[in-house]
Amino acid sequence: MSTIMVLNGPNLNLLGTREPTQYGSETINDLKERCIAAANKFDHTIDFRQSNHEGVLIDAIHEAGERFKQGEILGIAFNPGAYTHTSIALYDAIKSVDVPVIEVHISNVHARETFRHHSYISPVAKGTIIGMGLKGYELAIQYIVETC
Repeated sequence: MSTIMVLNGPNLNLLGTREPTQYGSETINDLKERCIAAANKFDHTIDFRQSNHEGVLIDAIHEAGERFKQGEILGIAFNPGAYTHTSIALYDAIKSVDVPVIEVHISNVHARETFRHHSYISPVAKGTIIGMGLKGYELAIQYIVETC
């Protein structure tokens, strides 16, 4: 049994109350339960985290890199939130570790403000799932299990 890290960036702790027309009415706890259920289908576990702080996310990526080397983690499903569009530091963190990362976005960022169209994460991610709502996390988990 291996683990999949699900990593969430800033403001995702407000799921269910923040812009429900954009992000839906399910909460971060609902998302966690969905991820656990998706991993359980494959006899895997979830290490679920959320932080509003860039450095904490970087530390989690570094930790995942070490755990990947030890065979404990299969990959990361990562929604960097607004850091997607601003963080070269997260780009560098992902690039510096050898762990597959699937970038996940709940909303279709390409149908939103122009500044959201660019991702610093996509070039170093193994894949990207955009605009599939919370189902995108389940798809990322399935992809990680089946291909990583």
